[in-house]
Amino acid sequence: MLLIALQMAMTQAPLRFDLEPPKHPTGRVVVAADKPYERGDYGYEPQRRGKEFLFSAAVPEGNYRVTVRLGGRVTVKAEARRLMLRDITTKPGQYVTASFIVNVRNAQLAPPPANAPGGTQVKLKSREAGSYTWDEKLTLEFLGAPRVASIDIEPVDVPTVFLAGDSTVTDQRAEPAASWGQMLPALFDTGIAIANHAESGETLKSFVTELRFDKMLSLIRPGDWLLIQFGHNDQKAQWPQTYVDPAATYPAWLRTYIAEARRRGAHPVLVTSPERRNYEADGKVRRTLAEYGAAVRKVAREDGIPLIDLQERTVTLYEALSETEAAKLFNDGGKDRTHHNNPGAWFLARAIAAEIATQVPELAAHLKPKARSFDAARPDLGEGAIAPSLAESDVRPAGS
Repeated sequence: MLLIALQMAMTQAPLRFDLEPPKHPTGRVVVAADKPYERGDYGYEPQRRGKEFLFSAAVPEGNYRVTVRLGGRVTVKAEARRLMLRDITTKPGQYVTASFIVNVRNAQLAPPPANAPGGTQVKLKSREAGSYTWDEKLTLEFLGAPRVASIDIEPVDVPTVFLAGDSTVTDQRAEPAASWGQMLPALFDTGIAIANHAESGETLKSFVTELRFDKMLSLIRPGDWLLIQFGHNDQKAQWPQTYVDPAATYPAWLRTYIAEARRRGAHPVLVTSPERRNYEADGKVRRTLAEYGAAVRKVAREDGIPLIDLQERTVTLYEALSETEAAKLFNDGGKDRTHHNNPGAWFLARAIAAEIATQVPELAAHLKPKARSFDAARPDLGEGAIAPSLAESDVRPAGS
């Protein structure tokens, strides 16, 4: 089934839409302003806020190059609020053309052979129902004051960066929460795709038992990358079914992920979990994940795996800002000490990209030039502003 799906994606004809009526016939699909999306077709999603809107087109799972011709002041997100283009601004009447890569997936798995364990679908949480992450279409969100003249969608064969992790990595579906994984696509060029399979509440064990790892492994190919970041939930001894000891079971599970990626010709990369925003009396960050960070570093060193030390980067960032300023990077007006908002997620993604630039040179070749460096000790808070989404604009807890 996987081979068939890939063939469908790669042989599908490009989809070319004109959202503004062209002056002359073009042979493209002209989309009426009131055309609603219907399953298996194309059109606008019901969410609107002023000039902001969502547009969807049905496609098989795979990677797609999306090319948009747009003007005004625009931020573009895809699927569940993944950042693609950030604050594009043009002069009145002017249009520019920009391209980016969107990964599309569904929850289906090839049925296992008779009497073999497994399943035919990822075991999604109830909160994932209706998410743009797991449906049959590619969804684009245009924010700010957009003028969108055209959208082209065509299947593309590029390497994929798969993300496995928890709520600090996932594509958070509702404002004001955000995580670094959904900001990462905006930092790469069109030679790479980002497939964020992370989900809130996940652990190394549950990611396997819910068949999320099976889904990822069914899609991963030689030359792809797998970034692995778990710890926030794995350390919870009050969750006995998924707790892992940092000295024994945690590194063993990390090595299982590494082995499965390598067996398929993919490149595993380990990421230490971002630290929580808790401070000691002297203004230093209290390290609540120290043992797990040390375990990740030890596995990376012993197994020759590239390491992205996000834990140390976040400690530097929070201490540089102080508790009051650092709170501005977190969900729920700073009441949440684990999960970030859009600016916080952006800074963590910048830290991830800067680590990739030095630790993963082959992948770093696909970073946009300005994404290759980030000084966590001297962050520019003005850089963090990102247009809030309307895809799921209600405020909800971020989960863990």
